[in-house]
Amino acid sequence: MPITIMGDREFENVPSIKSKALRINLNENIYGTFSEIGAGQETVRNFFRAGGASGTIAKAMSAYDKDFSDAIYGIEDDRRYVTEERLKKMLNHETNLIEQRISREKHPNKLFFTYANTVATIDFAKKYKGHGWVGIRYQVHPEEDYNDIILHVRFHENDARLQQNTLGILGVNLIYGAYYKYDNPKKLLRYLYDHMDKDQIEIDTINFSGPRFEKVDNRLMSLQLVKNGMTEAVMFAPDGNNVLPAKILYKKNILALRGSFRPVTKVNMDMYKRSMELFLKENRVSEDNTEVIFEITLSNLRAEGEIDERDFMDRAELLCSLGQTVMISNFQEYYRVVEYFSRYTKERMGLAMGVNNLVDIFDEKYYRHLSGGILEAFGKLFFKDLKVYLYPLKDRETGEITTSENLKVHPRMKELYKFFKYNGKVVDITNYDPEILDIYSREVLQMIAEGQSGWEEMLPEKTTSMIKEHNLFSHQKQKEAQKA
Repeated sequence: MPITIMGDREFENVPSIKSKALRINLNENIYGTFSEIGAGQETVRNFFRAGGASGTIAKAMSAYDKDFSDAIYGIEDDRRYVTEERLKKMLNHETNLIEQRISREKHPNKLFFTYANTVATIDFAKKYKGHGWVGIRYQVHPEEDYNDIILHVRFHENDARLQQNTLGILGVNLIYGAYYKYDNPKKLLRYLYDHMDKDQIEIDTINFSGPRFEKVDNRLMSLQLVKNGMTEAVMFAPDGNNVLPAKILYKKNILALRGSFRPVTKVNMDMYKRSMELFLKENRVSEDNTEVIFEITLSNLRAEGEIDERDFMDRAELLCSLGQTVMISNFQEYYRVVEYFSRYTKERMGLAMGVNNLVDIFDEKYYRHLSGGILEAFGKLFFKDLKVYLYPLKDRETGEITTSENLKVHPRMKELYKFFKYNGKVVDITNYDPEILDIYSREVLQMIAEGQSGWEEMLPEKTTSMIKEHNLFSHQKQKEAQKA
């Protein structure tokens, strides 16, 4: 029994990188290939240095030359090398080789794996910090099919050697977690950052597949990335699957709608359609080079201090079923959304929002952490040709319609608001449907929770049928009952 001293507290002892690599090396059955392109053999170096690697490493290679790499893995249609497709080709090729060359009859207990990465580190001018794809294909039982963990990273360090070292640490954490933490993917995610800081490297996409991850919902894993501060935003394509933000946003015009979408109502869809009509009238904007993003901030996913994952699933499914691309972000302020999009595109941007959202934008309390206050925020928000498409608000008591012409902001912000209004940065949506202005998603949600009727007419037809068919938001009934 280890000695304990009065006052000791339980804590989790994180193994060192050397200890993790050594544990893998000392397992007589774990055996595989390392293929690393772009930053050097940074991961496998940790296994060589730990000792006992001869029984673990079948092969370590780095096909740096493009012609040589093409000869091994084939040529990509887009001639790019740092892509998910390239990584999967590497995993397929190396896994097939090890299966062909190592006899299962001679080694019946071997657990084969292939670790691969294809990355681009920081450029010489230090303007482009780099990114990459990292993955492992592996077995936890010799007669079982392979599992895959594939992730995309963005480097944040300003030195290539530091980036190489960080990539090596991440690789060891991934291999170790794949074998010893696969039963708890949420913990596996957190352990990827062992001995690293989140400002060194960002993981913005991750996907699990294979027999050990059959019950894993990759969208929930992406939510964990945002929740744990590993990235600022994740995205889901209309098919409901994780998608790399750069793949969706690169060089596109972007129209973004922020909301709770709990659930998505006819008002949300009317705002989308009408703002899209206005956006497409802008110069250099056409439907084929425009991406519409429905964004939900993390703060809107919290319930009683914690992320309500079932609630998140309901909302994401509904939006994706309507053919929309969904982004879950950690951005409270709108200017941070615009900054994020600016990573990937220099084209036009538009924000569709309701009156209350625009009034909030002119609230100084959200910008006290900025040295330049609200002026700094607005400089970032309207730095290019960005326009706000404003959906009107109806006063239930008086029937008055509030637009950009008569909305009220704080007296100190009045002149600032006029500046943006008169310079065409705020555009009213005028061809809205007046019959639906009384619809509020929070009231619809309450009606669903209380088992009332009539909410069906407030939602798009497909949304109504999905809620009924899949019993979405049914957990709200339990919450209401607990409150009562």
